[in-house]
Amino acid sequence: MSNVRIEESWKEVLDDEFSQPYFQEIVTFLKQEKAGGKKIYPPGSLIFNAFDTTPFNKVKVVILGQDPYHNPGEAMGLCFSVPKGVRIPPSLQNIYKELNAGLGVPIPNHGDLTPWAERGVFLLNAMLTVEHKKPASHQKIGWQRFTDAVIRKLSEGREGLVFMLWGNFARQKKVLLDGSRHLILEAAHPSPLAGGAFFGCRHFSKANEYLQEQGKAPVDWRL
Repeated sequence: MSNVRIEESWKEVLDDEFSQPYFQEIVTFLKQEKAGGKKIYPPGSLIFNAFDTTPFNKVKVVILGQDPYHNPGEAMGLCFSVPKGVRIPPSLQNIYKELNAGLGVPIPNHGDLTPWAERGVFLLNAMLTVEHKKPASHQKIGWQRFTDAVIRKLSEGREGLVFMLWGNFARQKKVLLDGSRHLILEAAHPSPLAGGAFFGCRHFSKANEYLQEQGKAPVDWRL
């Protein structure tokens, strides 16, 4: 674990997982792929970016994605997010439209969601790596076992969180959550392929209302 950059509170919460044989197998697999010349995204230093930027005890909202962007320069370890200067992906454009419609938040001219992560929005992909130009290529290397454990730890170890589950893949993770302790919001995926079914879910305003009911500060969704 010494070569993996991850914030201390998460390191403590996930210590059991890091010592499991399956996690060592993930590490070995990634090293072998890179040694064989394959391009893996995001860069090693950003694989745990979501954890580094949003400590366990600071999480307020969890947004669950599937796997990282598979084109060069896009993946940055935060689901749906791309660095400034990179074209805003269609799903994120739709997220911005819903945010604007629900809370009047101005639509940004970039796709970097780091400020959300710094304000307690945990932007977790179920798979933390992907091979160049091969979506879902790391779906079966063990990441889901790890991120399912992450979701369970949040559900069991925290109170009053908001989980946003968008699309069928994310909604399958509902079984890991305690609905009596947290707000679980479900909607269609923001991808244009969902035909606009995401619009009108009002997840952002519902999240802030719930957080305030819990005595927490609402999330500032502006970028």
